[in-house]
Amino acid sequence: MGMTIAEKIIAAAAGVDSVKPGDIYTVQLDHLMSNDGTTHLTVDMYNNKLKNPHIADTKKLVFIVDHNVPSDSPKTAASQKKMRDFARENNIDFWEGKGVCHQIMIENYVRPGQLIFGADSHTCSYGALGAFGTGVGCTDFLYGMVTGTSWVMVPETVKFNLTGKLPEGVYARDLILTIIGEIGANGCNYQAMEFTGEGAKTLSISDRMALCNMAVEAGAKTGIFEADDKALEYLKEHGREPKAVYHSDPDAVYAREYTFDLSKVRPVVAKPDFVDNVVPAEETCGIKINEAFLGSCNNGRIEDLRVGAEVIKGKKVAEGVRFLVVPASQTIYRQALKEGLIDIFMEAGAIVMNPNCSVCWGSCQGVIGENEVLISTGTRNFKGRAGHPSSKVYLGSAATVTASAIAGEIATADRI
Repeated sequence: MGMTIAEKIIAAAAGVDSVKPGDIYTVQLDHLMSNDGTTHLTVDMYNNKLKNPHIADTKKLVFIVDHNVPSDSPKTAASQKKMRDFARENNIDFWEGKGVCHQIMIENYVRPGQLIFGADSHTCSYGALGAFGTGVGCTDFLYGMVTGTSWVMVPETVKFNLTGKLPEGVYARDLILTIIGEIGANGCNYQAMEFTGEGAKTLSISDRMALCNMAVEAGAKTGIFEADDKALEYLKEHGREPKAVYHSDPDAVYAREYTFDLSKVRPVVAKPDFVDNVVPAEETCGIKINEAFLGSCNNGRIEDLRVGAEVIKGKKVAEGVRFLVVPASQTIYRQALKEGLIDIFMEAGAIVMNPNCSVCWGSCQGVIGENEVLISTGTRNFKGRAGHPSSKVYLGSAATVTASAIAGEIATADRI
């Protein structure tokens, strides 16, 4: 029986010839990434709960401060100092102020064929480069840190056959929200979402990140693309080689298959308070907003900033609206500066922030108040996600978010 890409990566990590869904294996991990959301908890357990504390391979570890940057309180400062000191004492790669953890990992570490654990649910982003990335809690992270291994139950794979090409003014963000809206927030629980087909080949690495990043919002264990010429060219540009390039076998078994014609996708918005509460964007037009957010590990790349800048150039942010623009990494920020995008946003009245998670998780920048409304390119819109429990979060593309910032109400770019 053939295997899918996800199954082949697990088989290689387990040192066996083949695996099937439901099997449980001990696997070797290629990287372990942790951010300032939970690393201090891992460090506490390492120091206080282990009889023989040690790290299996410090070269596999990556610590990234990205959730509260710069520190917003003495409590945050203490937890980040704990993380910073531990990394220095143990020669762990440490990044601070450089960007959102998943963008940093894609730019600097991820290679096709790798199995990567991250102490963050959106670690599934790494499938954009043909790697198996998945999120774990800090206890599982600690085990991996100490042993270099972990256990994995092989997930079933669900095939998403993509055909056609996205129309102008429609983005990968619209596509993944459309998919989640159709299959539901529990549509792929503990399954791998494999994106394939001729339509998949038309998508950029940034597009693929947008899809894989939100696989977890459909309950998935990971999202993954085959590492094709685009992925290999991206690796080459970033000075890396693949660990292995896997293709799903013709006789691989899938739990289900879906087909999405990209040419039929239209701008959409996810309404509060669930990511799968997806409607055509025009159904939400006219809803007054207090804040708009362009950024996050899902939509803070240079392509997204270009889209936003094109929409807002020569226009102004509506009075009474805060528009936060947050590049996903320092590399992206500097590229945006070079292209003049930052000037365009600032001339329009946007607030341009340093690279970090920012508004997306509602704990350090742009926190919204009682009954306020946010439209966001962030990853989630649960109750209280970005601030007060009574606030509302709508999710849309970079174009829709920027258009809404200009209009002062939810709007699509074609109406601006």
